[in-house]
Amino acid sequence: MIYVSSGMRPGCRRGASLLVPAILVPLAEVAVLVAVGRRIGVGATLALVIAAGALGGFLARAEGLRVVRAIRRDIDAGVVPAAGLLDGLLVLAAALLLILPGLLTDVAGLLLLLPPVRRLARDWLSAIVLRLILGGRGR
Repeated sequence: MIYVSSGMRPGCRRGASLLVPAILVPLAEVAVLVAVGRRIGVGATLALVIAAGALGGFLARAEGLRVVRAIRRDIDAGVVPAAGLLDGLLVLAAALLLILPGLLTDVAGLLLLLPPVRRLARDWLSAIVLRLILGGRGR
């Protein structure tokens, strides 16, 4: 069997599936920042990005602490804290999105910090993990 230089087997789309967002997200961020900057001005756009980051940092900390308390409650009750661990992962993802400069990633990060949105994302992520564990057999 011959392997390509990237270390991936031929036909493996994993690398391409990561490369496309790595190219498209920054391009979309620049386009949005330019459009918003033209509409409300450069200073207001920068203020908006900074305010979204600050608000996101505050919310990420608050939600992170809430998730840790929920995990501790589950452990104290003798329950496996699967939902809490996924919530923690999603809060971490939200914080990472908020660190990235740009309005689109800020909006995505802020949305992930909202418990109802995070619950939807957690259910989606749980279904993916279950499918991976069952090898596609658990439909």
